[in-house]
Amino acid sequence: MSERISSTQVVVAVGIGAAVFALLGRFVSIPSGVPNTNIETSYAFLALMAVLYGPVAGFLIGFIGHALKDFVFYGSPWWSWVMVSGLVGLFLGFSRNRIPLNRGVFGARELLLFNALQIVVQGVGWGLIAPTLDIWIYAEPANKVYLQGLVAGIADIVSVGILGSLLLYTYARSRPQSGSLERSA
Repeated sequence: MSERISSTQVVVAVGIGAAVFALLGRFVSIPSGVPNTNIETSYAFLALMAVLYGPVAGFLIGFIGHALKDFVFYGSPWWSWVMVSGLVGLFLGFSRNRIPLNRGVFGARELLLFNALQIVVQGVGWGLIAPTLDIWIYAEPANKVYLQGLVAGIADIVSVGILGSLLLYTYARSRPQSGSLERSA
């Protein structure tokens, strides 16, 4: 059972998380060589926040953070990708009760669960949903958007697999494990 989070904590996490997501997406990303497609560090941060604060916070951080980044730095949001960022946060947030980071637990089981989930979520999101929405909303050419989705999906899976796993592990190690304190005589 995970600890309860107050609505105030979620609101603060969403505000700070969305701002950090936008800044990381703008200033700590690497061009992939495919137009408008970068290797992002922001999704590793989104993964940490989603696992800590749950699906609602994960969705809002991804959605608002991506929309904010696009609006501030590019002039207008690219809604198909904004939606997928929200969905990635939402589905990673569902792992909150199975990955008890606040109790200092992130072992092999949690690592495998986290990465299996993020691979599926990002694979479906970037490989299928984002390109399909690009075609429906923006009438983009299919070969272009499916290539962008494939590259973004692989890059984000690797980024979250490495950086996200390290963030979750480091956070869990910073928390005291239950039963780790002994009573001295």
